[in-house]
Amino acid sequence: MWLAYFDENKYDPAAGRDCFWIGGLLLSEASAAALEKRLRAIQTDFFGTSLLAPSSELHGKELFHGKGNCKGRGLDERMAVFERVADCVVELKLAMQFVCINVPRHRQKYKHPVDEYPLGLMLALERYDEFLGAQNASGLVFCDHEADEISRAMADFSTFKQTGSTRYWKGRSLERIHDTIYFTPSHHSRFMQAADLLVYLAARFDLVKAEPERWHEARAWSAWQKIKASAAIQHWP
Repeated sequence: MWLAYFDENKYDPAAGRDCFWIGGLLLSEASAAALEKRLRAIQTDFFGTSLLAPSSELHGKELFHGKGNCKGRGLDERMAVFERVADCVVELKLAMQFVCINVPRHRQKYKHPVDEYPLGLMLALERYDEFLGAQNASGLVFCDHEADEISRAMADFSTFKQTGSTRYWKGRSLERIHDTIYFTPSHHSRFMQAADLLVYLAARFDLVKAEPERWHEARAWSAWQKIKASAAIQHWP
């Protein structure tokens, strides 16, 4: 049984982000224990506790900008968290999967474009189902709790399972993904927090082709390059 943990980074043209990202980690039962041990150590070293709570949550945006529960913490120790998580997922040889939707291109190409969250989630589920097929395995999927998206996502998933196919002519049955989509607050799950950090780095640095001049951005960019070299990324359209 495999476990998928997906988080998203929203399309925000006001902040200069033209893409919607969704993705994260695909974990085997064998890799889950090792990952949890290392993430707990990272959390404890940074926050002084391994308690799963909002006050000790590893969150990409807050880590990078020094906001929220990372306010007052130094740049060096904050960038070190990104580096340690990157080292962790690469050294453990974890499967990582991402979907990147260029939202302006998507809306321009299709007469009736599907909203980016349901489209991105559908594509992520398709790629996960393909991955499970290659492993001759089955799996469960966990997503970050998005209150305004849960009802539609659950309805879409159950429809795909009932009809035997996702949307579009290359749709997949998703039969290898069992039960439902489990939505959970990220502060309840270290694996979801790791997915958040990965997707944050992807959204911020994937289109940055050269190493940034600012030293802290260069360190986070390098962490993403290491992750990217081991990940599968689908670009849409």
